[in-house]
Amino acid sequence: MKKEAVNAATSAGALHKNAAAGFGIRVRNCLAWAAGAFCFLLNATAADWPQLLGPDRNGISPETNLATAWPKAGPPVVWQKKIGAGFAGPVVADGKLILFHRLGDTETVECLDAKSGEPRWKFDYPTAYQDDFGFDPGPRATPTIADGKVFTYGADGALHALDFATGKILWSVDGKKDFAAPKGFFGRACSPLVEGGTVIVNVGGKNGSSVVAFDQGTGKVRWKVLDDEPGYSSPSAATVGGQRMVFVLTRGQFAGLDPADGRAHFQLPFRPSVQASVTGATPLVVGDQVFISAAYDLGAALFRIKHGPPEKIWAGDEQLSLQYSTAVHRDGFLYGLHGRHDSASGTELRCVEFNTSKVRWSRPGFHGANVMLAGDQLLVLTEKGELIRARAAPEKFQETGHAQILGSGVRAYPALADGMFYARDKARLAGVDLAGGRNQ
Repeated sequence: MKKEAVNAATSAGALHKNAAAGFGIRVRNCLAWAAGAFCFLLNATAADWPQLLGPDRNGISPETNLATAWPKAGPPVVWQKKIGAGFAGPVVADGKLILFHRLGDTETVECLDAKSGEPRWKFDYPTAYQDDFGFDPGPRATPTIADGKVFTYGADGALHALDFATGKILWSVDGKKDFAAPKGFFGRACSPLVEGGTVIVNVGGKNGSSVVAFDQGTGKVRWKVLDDEPGYSSPSAATVGGQRMVFVLTRGQFAGLDPADGRAHFQLPFRPSVQASVTGATPLVVGDQVFISAAYDLGAALFRIKHGPPEKIWAGDEQLSLQYSTAVHRDGFLYGLHGRHDSASGTELRCVEFNTSKVRWSRPGFHGANVMLAGDQLLVLTEKGELIRARAAPEKFQETGHAQILGSGVRAYPALADGMFYARDKARLAGVDLAGGRNQ
C-alpha cells in the first residue's frame, strides 16, 4: 500500500510539471476539433450524473451521440483543477459539479461550474481521519445529488446534507459516534442512496444499525437493520417482482430490504474467506435478476428475485470476480474487471454472458479500472489515467479509442454529463470533452 501511494504521488508530481504545456496543446486540439476536423454529432442528449454509477446507479449513461472519433492527441481537456486527497468521484446536475475531497485537516465539498470549472460555493468541516496504511486520508464515498440537496459521507463517518444551490448545511450525523461504526480497513466508503424520502447508508454500526435510513429532510433515523460490519459496496434500489427493494452488501451478507421500513425480504451469507478483504462492487439489477461479485476467492453470483428466497442462477469464481469496480450490462452481457486490482498480474477486462456465466472474451493487461457504458461503447478509465474506448460487443475486444487524460493513482469513479467526462486522479480533476466540440 505504501509503495503504491508513493508511486502514485511521484507520477502525479511528474504530470504537474508539464501541466501548463499539456493544457495548451489540448486547448488547441479542442479548437481544431470544434472547427470540424473530426466527425461528431451535434444533437446529443444532455444528461446529469447525480450519484455513484450514474442516473440509475448501474454505470450506464443515456448519452449515445458522443463523438465517433477522437483527435490523435486524445479528446480535449477543457479544464482542470488541482485537488486534495480522496477517492470520491465527481457528480453533476443542472450544470454544476460537486467535488468531495480533503484539504489539510478538513473534508471539503466544492460546487463548480461543470463547463468551466469555476467555483460556485464551498463547505468544509474538520476531520481527524488517518489511514492505517498511509494510503490516502481523504473521503472515499461519491456524493449524491437529489431533490435540491447534496449528501456526502466522509471517511470518518460524518454524513452531511447540504443545499445544492448555496452549500448551506441542512443537517449532519456523526455515524462513528452515534452508531459506533468501526473504521474498517480503509475508512467508511458507502455512497448514500436516496430512496423514498430517505438517505440510506451502509453504516456498519452496532446494535442493529448496519444499514440506516435517515429522513431526507431532517436527518432523523427512519429505520435501522442488520448486525454486521460495514462493507465497501454501496446499495442500489429497483422494482423487482412488483415490489420496491434496496439491495445491499454488508461485510458478510447480501440482503434485500424494504425501503419503507427496512424489513428484510431476504438475507444470504456472502463473504470472502480471506479476512483482509474488501467487497466493493455495487449490486447490479437487470430485470428481475441481481448480480453480485467479490474477489478474494469468493467470486460472483446471479440471483432471480421473487417472492420468497432468491433463486440462484449461477455462481463461481472463474467468471467475473470484481474487487471494487462494478460491471455494466448490455444486451445480455456483462463487462467488467476480473481479478484483484492490487495483484501483480492485475485484472482482465471481460465479457461474460449474463444468464449462463460463459466468458466470451478476456483482455489482460489492466491494472485496475472503472467501466462505464455509453450507447454501444465502453469507457474504461484505468488506474494509470488512461481512458480506453471499446465496443460493448460479445464477439471480441475491439478498442476504438485510447488517450492519457490523467496521472496514475486513479480510483474514483468518473462521471459523464452533457458530453463532458469528469475524472480525478491523486492530484487533479479534469473535464474532458467527448462530444466533439459541442461544449465549446
